[in-house]
Amino acid sequence: MKGKHIIAIIGAVTIINLVSRLIGYFREMLVAYQFGFSFQADSIATAYTIPNFLYIVLGGALTSAFVSVYSKIEDPERKKKYLRSMFGWLSLSMILLTLLFIGTSELLIPFLFQDQAETISLSVNLFMIMAPAIFFLILSMWLQGLLNVNDKFSIAALSTLIMNGAFVAIAFVFYPSLSSYAHAYGASISAFLMFAFLVAFIWYKGYFNFRPSLETTPEVWRTFRLTIPIMLGGATLQLYFLIYRIFGAHIGEGTIAALNLTSKFVQLPQTVLMLAVTAVIFPMLARKVAASEHETVAKIHGQGLKLMALVIIPVTVFIVVYAKDIIITLFEYQDFTREDTLVATPLLQIFVIGMFFHAANVYITRFYYAYERSMYPLIVSLISVLAINISLSYVLIGPMGAEGLAWAMTISAGINFILLLVGVNNVLKWQRKAPTEMKEQLVGFIKLLVMSAIIGLVLYGMNHFITMYPLVDILLGGFTFAVLFIGLLYALRFQERKDIQKLLKRKVGDDR
Repeated sequence: MKGKHIIAIIGAVTIINLVSRLIGYFREMLVAYQFGFSFQADSIATAYTIPNFLYIVLGGALTSAFVSVYSKIEDPERKKKYLRSMFGWLSLSMILLTLLFIGTSELLIPFLFQDQAETISLSVNLFMIMAPAIFFLILSMWLQGLLNVNDKFSIAALSTLIMNGAFVAIAFVFYPSLSSYAHAYGASISAFLMFAFLVAFIWYKGYFNFRPSLETTPEVWRTFRLTIPIMLGGATLQLYFLIYRIFGAHIGEGTIAALNLTSKFVQLPQTVLMLAVTAVIFPMLARKVAASEHETVAKIHGQGLKLMALVIIPVTVFIVVYAKDIIITLFEYQDFTREDTLVATPLLQIFVIGMFFHAANVYITRFYYAYERSMYPLIVSLISVLAINISLSYVLIGPMGAEGLAWAMTISAGINFILLLVGVNNVLKWQRKAPTEMKEQLVGFIKLLVMSAIIGLVLYGMNHFITMYPLVDILLGGFTFAVLFIGLLYALRFQERKDIQKLLKRKVGDDR
């Protein structure tokens, strides 16, 4: 694929993901609107933790391993054989796993989430209904990987949009009659609809005939062997959420809902961008690694990381300044009170500081996976999540409560990022950067800090001295942010402005 073609694809996938994630986040807003920070909201978040965790972590790991292996198979017959075996073993494994969770739910939920009796009781009942979603979610993630290796990125993204749309619709329509159970049925039914859509499209296009096989091919076992370290190493973000939900259950009613709501908000911009970039670029990376085009891979790594920082860090400054206004505008309705806003605002500010680190960690690990070097990011994740994060949570939860859990997550994510970056040259054996290139990167970093500081000072002054309605303040601040960002992009002579100009010139030339 040509460079501008890749950018166009990423743009299309980004738009679909943006709409999908906005709808998905609307579900979180719906929970806040319907239940506030109550035990019902805690129960919904708790019950969906395991299906969502497995979907993102296990499903994501399987898909990454699958894409890496599948992209390196040249014989069409071997590919067909590999697909049949993967489908057979994966389906059988997920059926057994789903039945295991259903059978042990009354023991598992109280063991993981030691909360109040009424919260645990409702969580168990909701989880029993949500559990079948595990099968459909993980199979769907694998099928999305199959579409991505066939360059059908938009269709893969569209399937997630269908799931999130159906989830919200069911939870909204059936809330009056089913209350919190509407969210449980929404989880399972929407996962099935996504799976059915993917199966129908893939079968129609002839990518796979869905005839299962339990033959033990070398590629299948290689995939499963790769999955385990990728799953553990790539589970960082979700492990953070699982840990704070376990710790948060000891603080008080509504804490889990507050942490869930604010952390999900932080995920929105980074997830939209990261899903688009990794879905499109990762299959290409695997092919370039197989072709030993290491300099190209290293160049993609550096450019992507710089662009991500340029976008996410200034946005972080904006959200920190307008956190309270954002919470009031989006959530302060019906059962969501001003007291809830005061609880959520500092959590959002703390979580958003780690937004770049979380996005960059996901991005960098994909390069390790493309080289099938999954052990180093696994070790780094274990150090960051299970050692640093848990230790900080124990230390900070006493004096700071929920805010301590948020700081523990943000600090450990930053350490994770540094360790991953340190290992890039040593583990992947890339040629070290020349002094001139390192100097350019340092200058670019200083420019970014200057840009963020100027934006932060201007927005803070506006928000402090010009206060109207929260929505008006956000819109005025957003307009000012956009003007400052574009102006400073050119005033400070960022290299990326030239790339944008070239892209626009190419687009005008193509239109003519």
